[in-house]
Amino acid sequence: MTPITKRIGVLGAGQLGRMMAIAGYPLGQKFGFYAMSADEPSALLGHCFTQADDVDSIARLTEFADVVTYESENTSVEQVREIAKTTPVYPAEKSLFVSQHRGREKGMFDQLEIPCAPYRVINSLAALKSAVDELGLPAVLKTTTEGYDGKGQFVLKQTEQTEQAWQALGGRELILEGFVSFQRELSIVAVRNANNEHVYYPLVQNVHHDGILRYTVAPARDVSDEVQKQAESYMQKLLDELDHVGVLTLELFETLDGLVANEMAPRVHNSGHWTIEGANTCQFENHIRAISGLPLGDTSTRQPIAAMINIIGETGPVEKVLQMPNAHLHLYDKSERAGRKLGHITITAENEDKLYEQIKALNDFLPK
Repeated sequence: MTPITKRIGVLGAGQLGRMMAIAGYPLGQKFGFYAMSADEPSALLGHCFTQADDVDSIARLTEFADVVTYESENTSVEQVREIAKTTPVYPAEKSLFVSQHRGREKGMFDQLEIPCAPYRVINSLAALKSAVDELGLPAVLKTTTEGYDGKGQFVLKQTEQTEQAWQALGGRELILEGFVSFQRELSIVAVRNANNEHVYYPLVQNVHHDGILRYTVAPARDVSDEVQKQAESYMQKLLDELDHVGVLTLELFETLDGLVANEMAPRVHNSGHWTIEGANTCQFENHIRAISGLPLGDTSTRQPIAAMINIIGETGPVEKVLQMPNAHLHLYDKSERAGRKLGHITITAENEDKLYEQIKALNDFLPK
């Protein structure tokens, strides 16, 4: 044990926990994971506390850990609240409570005067019809909780689709969001520690297909200092209001009138994976630094431009990646399944032309 070593417990054992551990071990940290089974991506990278009927695995994880963190905003608030009675949990309960419910999230954006889409939280078909009349179409109907990667959503384009949308998603609380006319989708990753130090990564551009992030370009092209500062000001408001410790990610729409907030995630994020090779300190290391009480690392880029390509559904011709200069393969030890994130590729380049040459060479990993 070194003087800065912490035993870090992670609720979840997927690829995000895996990459946290890979980044944290050089800092002398130790890891334990609360897993559904012993064959999850993180299971062999630390102590694995698997769920079992005869063992309180959460209690065992808490006994092991000096500090606890989590992989998903769908983590149980009650579970985090109970753990926090004896062991610090970062990010804390408030970040989780707000971000796992789209209505509460939008309410915080309003409170902090962060622009977001007009919205209505609804619980009935009648309420949905009223919301459609108020907000107009097109609009997006979403579940208030648990939806991700395009799941739990219905794009309403005509009033005749209202009952169909309710039948598809109804029977639970929903949110209708008015349409935002945007030029592109951006996101920003920020980090705050308990000493109220903040660092920010550059805004990046995200390209989605069927609701799943397919690739990210970092930094986003043609972002002015003013727009970067606007995104950072949104993040500082959120970080301070939540008393957030760790990584926080905000997805944004770039519009003619400025940046409009879409959703936030109280965790390391897919759109920040480029930082592993593309930034001087990656998001995973900075998250570990923040929750361990260590100084935050430099977020500037190593090369003028970088990209991240998700590997979805099929592993694909990864040998091609290994033969390319400035390309880096990250596989998550997951079996193939349609729509599943199996890994990612990061690319760094001296200029935009060279970057897109490499992306084109990796076309096999992009949707056709």
